[in-house]
Amino acid sequence: MAAGMCVYLMIRRKKTTIFTDAKETTNVSELKKIIQGITKVSPDSQRLYKDDRVMEDNRCLADYGLISTTARAQSPASLSLTYRMENGEFESIDITPLSSPPELPDVMKGQEATHDTSAN
Repeated sequence: MAAGMCVYLMIRRKKTTIFTDAKETTNVSELKKIIQGITKVSPDSQRLYKDDRVMEDNRCLADYGLISTTARAQSPASLSLTYRMENGEFESIDITPLSSPPELPDVMKGQEATHDTSAN
């Protein structure tokens, strides 16, 4: 049944990353309630973005191309989250880049080069 297919989401704001799943038919307002359960921030003080585009509360996730074939557990779809500030405005999107793994030690680089040579 295609209507009930799960989509996997990675919702990011500053240094926070939330992983959750929902149905393709889930409204954005319902997703905000899920986020509220985690962050304790009310849905009316949240704004979600897909590709820097504001997601409207009455639209479902599939309307934004968030479907089971594009938002899989192994590669969740990425959304941005902002909160309403005290002045009533929403903050701008601010996502801290994920850290990079440290450089490989020289010992391991040698092994990697060996594998690359044998692959040719």
